[in-house]
Amino acid sequence: MKESVADGVNDYYREVAPFAVSSPSQSVSSQASAAARISSLYQFFGPGGLLARTHPAYEYRRGQLLMAEAVEQALNEKRHLIVEAGTGTGKTLAYLLPVIRSGKRVIISTGTKTLQEQLFHKDLPFLQAHLGELKVCYMKGRANYLCRKKLYDLTDHPVLTGLEEINHFRIISDWDNTTETGDRAELSGLLENNPLWSKLDARTERCIGAECQQFDRCFITEMRRRAAESDIIIVNHHLFCADLAIKAALERGPDSGVLPDAGVVIFDEAHELEDVATDFFGVSVSNLRVEDLLRDVEGTLRRANLPLAQALAASARVRERSQLFFSILPPGDGRFAFENRADFLEENGDEFIGLQNTLLHLYTELKAITDKPEDIHNLLRRVEELRVQLSFVMESNDRNTVFWIDRRSERRGGKSGQQSVFVQATPISVADILKQTLFDKLETAVLTSATLAVGGGFDYIRGRLGVEHAREIIVPSHFDYPSQALLYVPPDLPDPREPQFLERAAQRVHQLLEITRGRAFCLFTSYAFMNQLYERLLGELEFPMLLQGGAPKNALLEEFRMTPNCVLFATSSFWQGVDVQGEQLSCVIIDRLPFAVPNDPVVSARIKAIDENGGNAFFEYQVPSAVISLKQGFGRLIRSLHDRGLLCLLDNRILKKQYGRVFLSSLPEYARTTDIRAVERFFGHGADLD
Repeated sequence: MKESVADGVNDYYREVAPFAVSSPSQSVSSQASAAARISSLYQFFGPGGLLARTHPAYEYRRGQLLMAEAVEQALNEKRHLIVEAGTGTGKTLAYLLPVIRSGKRVIISTGTKTLQEQLFHKDLPFLQAHLGELKVCYMKGRANYLCRKKLYDLTDHPVLTGLEEINHFRIISDWDNTTETGDRAELSGLLENNPLWSKLDARTERCIGAECQQFDRCFITEMRRRAAESDIIIVNHHLFCADLAIKAALERGPDSGVLPDAGVVIFDEAHELEDVATDFFGVSVSNLRVEDLLRDVEGTLRRANLPLAQALAASARVRERSQLFFSILPPGDGRFAFENRADFLEENGDEFIGLQNTLLHLYTELKAITDKPEDIHNLLRRVEELRVQLSFVMESNDRNTVFWIDRRSERRGGKSGQQSVFVQATPISVADILKQTLFDKLETAVLTSATLAVGGGFDYIRGRLGVEHAREIIVPSHFDYPSQALLYVPPDLPDPREPQFLERAAQRVHQLLEITRGRAFCLFTSYAFMNQLYERLLGELEFPMLLQGGAPKNALLEEFRMTPNCVLFATSSFWQGVDVQGEQLSCVIIDRLPFAVPNDPVVSARIKAIDENGGNAFFEYQVPSAVISLKQGFGRLIRSLHDRGLLCLLDNRILKKQYGRVFLSSLPEYARTTDIRAVERFFGHGADLD
């Protein structure tokens, strides 16, 4: 189990040159020098302060100053802090300035690429311009970077498909001679899903580290050096949790992980942290993973000109056994619990043992190779890791782990392609894991987001993440929600679980969009209902309609911004991290309260665990989780002081059920109505609302 996360960490980092480069010994003094320029937080954030004198869009924001003071106090007291700061607070500057003043190294972990780029390209350059030198490193997915060893191996033994791939290979080869970063973003003409790039990127599977001939010229080697010399390291939650998991597995041994040590970590968009940590502290074994391993075994043997018929035969036997094993796993589509593992092994133990034995045989054949190149050592590690993890997902009885299957069918050109089968082992709760591996080891962790509090408190997020002894603050909003936003809940619609809900909801959505003249996000909790409502309104609405899935997310957003009166129909990926300011987005409609699907294997296991421990899973887990999701969805509307618009929840259980009060008490102070005439007035003459 200790090696189960070793591969994950290296798939997630990328580096952009820091603003300034110096030796580690200069690092703290430089940051302290920058901090000395500001004698107090008020001198920076207050009216007439440095921010007011230098920022063209300055407005005094009381919540921003309160948050900055809370962060500074947490740093001084070496305590953790949980802070909810709504959109418009200016929270990035509110935590950056206290950290810079402290002189401590900090890792800032975010949930989205958008926020990472805001920090690196906007906020930190602004601070550096007015405070002096800062050393910053921006780290992201390793798959963004070119592996020179793979490039040169492919040059010597080309395995390319078609003229287009040959042309792309020439472009990348020429680019390798000039690039200083190896970042694929420089290749503007290369599509995101280009199949050639997956053969050349710097993901860890074939990485042999310091033994590689290209190690000193490696873009990843350079990234690690620069990270070690930086005061502020910007990462995403995926990299942070992958790094944390490998350090926990290797007990923080030498050279474990890729992030340098830091006593302070800021988690921005912290509401996403539990889900990401759950992924990286879990184990996944799939037929795709087996096939990738065998392809690398066979390719390595052939490139090395090793006449090893026995090893190639062993690889072929693993392939046969793998195909058999994954084909007899319990039937079902999508995600479903693997609750009968013992019965399955009782009936199909020979197939499981057969796969394990062929993997052991392959390991033995590779081990027997004399004068092994370093690539073979890497393959030995991967074969053994696969054996250990396969045993865990099939035989472990860990009480904090849920075992499940995810079966996906790929479609290519309208036809069914390869079926991917994943056997997963996922922690039911990461609270104790994060407490022991993270929060107990840090001086200060700051968790912030616009959506952390439920019912005015942080019990839910503290319990889910294992945060103890933390200061807590909800800073006041910078927006005038009562005048900027109207929340409308139709009192007369049927329960969303009733069959007549679709028709009645479609009629009401049509009516609302006529009032708002389009300009809306219609957000859904399921693809099925999204597609049904879209089809129902197609041809009836006079406004342009966009449907998620019709184009990449960024392309849809750009088309929405550029198309007057447009209506976008979308699901969960548009509920957060999407920013459309101005009148173009004047309405957000949500179909129902966003409860997690209760029969999802992970959700079901969490519900069962809470109830079995004497808790009430509905009120302790399901409702708070849905509250945070609803706050995220509604948060798409008001993004600036000048935004104004309608929020609509078609699910009136928020008014009729006891738990509805928890939702309402957790939302900002929107004006509220159940009368559609108030909606008409809101978009008409601005009359008083009832």
